[in-house]
Amino acid sequence: MSATGFLARSLFVHRVGSRSVFTSSKRDTNSPNWLRVGLAFGSSVFLWSLLFKQHSGDVLEYKLRNNID
Repeated sequence: MSATGFLARSLFVHRVGSRSVFTSSKRDTNSPNWLRVGLAFGSSVFLWSLLFKQHSGDVLEYKLRNNID
């Protein structure tokens, strides 16, 4: 299939049989999905705790290497 034929076919499919996934339905803001909310906040807390733990270890190693009390 030539490039112009492929483009013409994709343009036809785009105009005829597609709709945006993002506008197909609106979310109900009155009843949020608490499982997803909990997972989002939980993963954020977990990652921040790993960051602080890593930072503390890095500061301790820096102090040991440079003989800082």
